[in-house]
Amino acid sequence: MINIVDLFSGAGGLTFGFYYKIKGQKFVRNKKFNFLFANEYNPHACEAFRLNFPDIPLIGCDIASITPAKLEEHNIQCNDVDLVIGGPPCQSYSTVGKRQYDQRATMYEEYIRLLGILRPKMFIFENVTGLLSMKNENGEPVINDIKKLFGNIQSANTELGYVIKQTILNAKDFGVPQSRERVFLVGTRKDLKETWSFPKATHGGNTGKNFINICEAISDLPHLNQGETKHLYENNPNSTYEILMRNGSQILMNHTCSVYGEKMTAVIQAVPQGEGRHYINSLVEKGILKKEYYLTSGYNNTYGRLWWDKPSTTITNSFGTPSALRCIHPLQDRALTTREGARLQSFPDWFKFVGPKHERNSQIGNAVPPLLAIQLANSIEKSLSDIANG
Repeated sequence: MINIVDLFSGAGGLTFGFYYKIKGQKFVRNKKFNFLFANEYNPHACEAFRLNFPDIPLIGCDIASITPAKLEEHNIQCNDVDLVIGGPPCQSYSTVGKRQYDQRATMYEEYIRLLGILRPKMFIFENVTGLLSMKNENGEPVINDIKKLFGNIQSANTELGYVIKQTILNAKDFGVPQSRERVFLVGTRKDLKETWSFPKATHGGNTGKNFINICEAISDLPHLNQGETKHLYENNPNSTYEILMRNGSQILMNHTCSVYGEKMTAVIQAVPQGEGRHYINSLVEKGILKKEYYLTSGYNNTYGRLWWDKPSTTITNSFGTPSALRCIHPLQDRALTTREGARLQSFPDWFKFVGPKHERNSQIGNAVPPLLAIQLANSIEKSLSDIANG
């Protein structure tokens, strides 16, 4: 049994990959992993986590307040931790929006502090690729600070260091219908044999399997008009991916379309697949659209429509807002629904999200895609087995 502590868990995307495995065309419990406890601060994410993983002890509090005394208070024993997983908040590092070296940007220090308390054999630290270019208050790379601290952790007045391996993984290479790059740091305790290798791609390249596209991921979900919600499936699954995502679900959750104003409706209707804000403005300049439809704010791919025959671009917290980064449905004149966003992240249809729409979408947009997490879990299992066998 591999004992895990899950930090910054969110609703549980990375958790999912260690809690479940795929057998046939279904997700089944992976009994090789045992969660000692998880930690999350956001109350809506906490509630979602408890609904989806009711047997994992969750401490819903600021990570800074987790101490040996706090763990004892919750009757949690952490004397034999094999693995710590998690990724601190990424908004400060993101290249989308205003980047700032604020309190959230230093949350990795809490992750490292807990490594010193828990002394795991290995850890997985995940974040956006913007972390690699982020500078600290002295103008030096934050990633160098993090790796240095990982290498020299103080635990009970003794040095506890980790050998670090770093890479960028793209979710689409692992069967997720989304191009989503994230940086992963994996550490192995220096007093143990270092055997870690990152998982190899299962899709694209020379794998013999094509990337999963949006059509293969959401084509079975019901058509929606503005203001409409549907709770029942109207079509059979059209791909093995859709079969896996349904996993026996009979009721469809979180498949709702908002109501848009006249200008937003006209803009959405005018955008073809692969186009966005600049295309709309070019139509205004040519006199095809009214002058009031000119879009003065946003990035190049805001108001962008996705491609039906390609993986999605990166799902963000605001994927339900048409004016956000490319999130307009390829065939329908609306933004993605919460359930469609979950599908593109590889959450099965029975997975529950909690709170108002923006909270549910944040739980999805912040997550590590479960299918990628499963591949990481497989590699961790092998590495820890190699360590145990000397």
